[in-house]
Amino acid sequence: VAGKSVSLSDFRGKWVIVNYWATWCPPCLEEIPDLVSLYEENRDTVVVIGVNYEEVNQDYLAEFVESHMMSYPVVRSEPVPVPALGPVLGLPTTYLNSPQGERMARQEGPVTRKPIESYLERKQQELAAAQGS
Repeated sequence: VAGKSVSLSDFRGKWVIVNYWATWCPPCLEEIPDLVSLYEENRDTVVVIGVNYEEVNQDYLAEFVESHMMSYPVVRSEPVPVPALGPVLGLPTTYLNSPQGERMARQEGPVTRKPIESYLERKQQELAAAQGS
């Protein structure tokens, strides 16, 4: 929204949650507070990137992001058949990438903080165990 380009490689070393959403999507709006709190409380290990997946005016989007206190990076993407991360068959759709940049999970439909944190904790333990052996 600030006019800067964002690349997933900018966030290597952190878990990256990429959330495709739209301003008109009620389930998308419901998950924003959980994504904000997850991001705010885990900035050193987790980044959330909100991908606005609709054709909307830049000023409207900036006001929307501000009014919903979306502190994580929000970028724009024209709805395309298959974005770089994979298909977006409905909104919201969320992808989760490991700190090494590997796509680990995809969720169609709303996400909440607790299951994301549980998933991250489990995967971090699995990665630590794999590195230890």
